[in-house]
Amino acid sequence: MNMNTFGIFVVITGLLILGGRSVGIPFGRLPGDIIIEREGFTIMFPITTMIILSIIWSVIRHLIAK
Repeated sequence: MNMNTFGIFVVITGLLILGGRSVGIPFGRLPGDIIIEREGFTIMFPITTMIILSIIWSVIRHLIAK
């Protein structure tokens, strides 16, 4: 897979995540995602979301490589 394909995949994934929030897909707010909200700042550690996206990415790469 070349870098252009990777870049396109990253953009599409980002758009799906942003669009998914508006239709109820809770990426970034799943159980296991750490969110620290204080007055003036917010820190997010989306651990569960990254694990799920990594699994999806691995499956897609495996299917494309066949």
